[in-house]
Amino acid sequence: MDRAEIVHENFLKRVSGSDFPSPVSHVLPAEAGLTPEHLVGMFRSQVLSRQLDRTSRKLQARGEGFYTIGSSGHEGNAAVAAALRPGDMAFLHYRDAAFQIQRSTQVAGQTPAWDMLLSFVASSDDPISGGRHKVLGSRALSIPPQTSTIASHLPKAVGAAYSVGLAKRLKPQHRKLPEDAIVHCSFGDASANHSTAQGAFNTASWTAYQGIPLPLLFVCEDNGIGISTKTPGGWIEATMAQRPALKYFRCSGLDMVETYDAARRAAEFVRQRKKPAFLHMTTVRLYGHAGSDMQTAYMTRDEVEADEANDPLLHSARILTEAGVISRDEVLSIYSGIGERCDRVAEKVISRPKLQSPKEVMASLVPPKRSCRPGNGPSVERRQALFGSDANVLDKPQHMARLLNWALTDLMMEHDEVVLAGEDIGPKGGVYNVTSKLHQRFGAHRVINTLLDEQSILGLAIGLAHNGFVPIPEIQFLAYLHNAEDQVRGEAATLSFFSNGQFTNPMVIRIAGLGYQKGFGGHFHNDNSLAVLRDIPGVVVACPSNGADGVHMLRECVRLAREEQRVVAFVEPIALYMSRDLHGEKDGLWTFPYEPPGTGDPIRLGDIGQYGEGTDLAIVTYGNGYFLSRQAERILFEDQGLKLRIIDLRWLAPLSEEAILEAVAPCGSVLVVDECRTTGSQSEALMALLAEHTGPGKNIARIAADDSFIPLGRAATATLPSRDSIVAAALALTGRAS
Repeated sequence: MDRAEIVHENFLKRVSGSDFPSPVSHVLPAEAGLTPEHLVGMFRSQVLSRQLDRTSRKLQARGEGFYTIGSSGHEGNAAVAAALRPGDMAFLHYRDAAFQIQRSTQVAGQTPAWDMLLSFVASSDDPISGGRHKVLGSRALSIPPQTSTIASHLPKAVGAAYSVGLAKRLKPQHRKLPEDAIVHCSFGDASANHSTAQGAFNTASWTAYQGIPLPLLFVCEDNGIGISTKTPGGWIEATMAQRPALKYFRCSGLDMVETYDAARRAAEFVRQRKKPAFLHMTTVRLYGHAGSDMQTAYMTRDEVEADEANDPLLHSARILTEAGVISRDEVLSIYSGIGERCDRVAEKVISRPKLQSPKEVMASLVPPKRSCRPGNGPSVERRQALFGSDANVLDKPQHMARLLNWALTDLMMEHDEVVLAGEDIGPKGGVYNVTSKLHQRFGAHRVINTLLDEQSILGLAIGLAHNGFVPIPEIQFLAYLHNAEDQVRGEAATLSFFSNGQFTNPMVIRIAGLGYQKGFGGHFHNDNSLAVLRDIPGVVVACPSNGADGVHMLRECVRLAREEQRVVAFVEPIALYMSRDLHGEKDGLWTFPYEPPGTGDPIRLGDIGQYGEGTDLAIVTYGNGYFLSRQAERILFEDQGLKLRIIDLRWLAPLSEEAILEAVAPCGSVLVVDECRTTGSQSEALMALLAEHTGPGKNIARIAADDSFIPLGRAATATLPSRDSIVAAALALTGRAS
């Protein structure tokens, strides 16, 4: 017999015979502040969670259900939900159906059985994901959707908790959380070992240790095993009970009274002290990891049966009957009645519509636009005061780093919800001075000097964005992004998709990167691959080639985040930060005057740049490649009479395909110049685009970096395109090579 049915039959038999497990707690309902109505309500939530698990397995057996990682054994979560408020944002472990069900009793108009079963059958009527995944989540219940995450949601929970105090101070227009809210974040004991979880625990402690408000409740659901790997006995307590500035609470999730009591005390501590706490809730895992999992392959039968004998529903039934709240027959009636209701609802949801077309599936990749208050900008006097001595040189040509700094200054003056965060961006002003003076101008609460942990930096940004802010996190070097790419790929980029556009986390991620640095090299400061960003659906990738474009593109990126709720990566070519000259020393051709907000021509998403009108050759490039192509253009024209145009992509994802094709259409030859490594580079997509959409008479070629890491010293540019290699490739392509 299937273990789920064994557990089911055991429950019926043992309740009928008053064969209950021994108490694991001596906390009485009255001592915890629980009324009989509270107890029955929590029990009903637990039972619905259990019966939904059973129904999901039946649906899968019929080929109608698609997900069977259940919550059986973790029903103590109903008591945790009962101890919190519905406005407390909850980032849930995937075994927390009982939490969502219980919370639904606190908000009018909820239909949890119907909603969850729609999710099980992947119906497009599913109110949270629209049929894209079986996720726990609800906008009305302040539960952002989570998939089968392995601790990747913990960093953003830290960020959301930090946002509560900041929102009280700055009052962003799109604030979601009440001023006295706390943030709940749950996970399993196995996930607690993940580096992402450890980073979140450390960041929470590091923050609270400094006295910074962080109303966050971690809940570790310790069932003693992760898929098939057992957690050493006592491991969670040994590693978490003595963390600095992180208060430890413990309870048995088998006992709903003790769990409610501990969760209530932990929540009160967090809410009143504005400090994080860690609730260690021991549980059992019933049925195995998922529907296809055979526990007896890695556990003894005695171990399996011992967990089943400690079924939390049996403990709840014991509490209810011993307290005289309801009888055994009433317990069984509730259990059977909810089971029958789940079966009836299941038959109805099977016939509900499903996603059919690519368009339907992809409809929520891009978040919906939102209405934003217009930014009127600061007064002339305030702007003058904030810019200080810089105000005297705003009209003088400057390099990219300074122009971006001034653009950030104006953006932060215009939009109070813009917050910067990153390593060394505070008083130091960043490694390349792009954030110079911003800490002084706007304060530590808006220019946040973070600890050295990229996962926590991006998690902070995601959490801030959940509460109405427009964060601009900085990744100090492109190579460092790989430490934390799942925060973009698995969290930020998927939120709108898996919530059907109901939850968003708009942001602009500033990333200093690419090659060609002089004097400070090696791979970790010259990474030249953007593949990690380009293949993430829905993410906008921008890369300016000069300071003038950088100013307008950064403003557009913030507009995209603020008004269209997009996740944007703004890649800043390090080698061009301080570049002033194009062809010769002191020619100043790569410096530009600063154009204040409202002046100059804006650069919108998809707008490409073009230099020249020649038709002999089109060079399609970006970033450093555009700079080098401009150098090559003079040689090609003066020495060979070659008339060309240079197309600056500016936006690397999504590619502006129609604009690119239109720009190269008059030209006989097209050369793609890509500073990134050949494999996985932008040039692959560009070559495919040109091959598929241009006529057979057009000559097409590319030059890209070799598939190599970048070395230190004089060889740092050996594997990269250069002015001379671009010249040679152009001459070969146009048949003018000697």
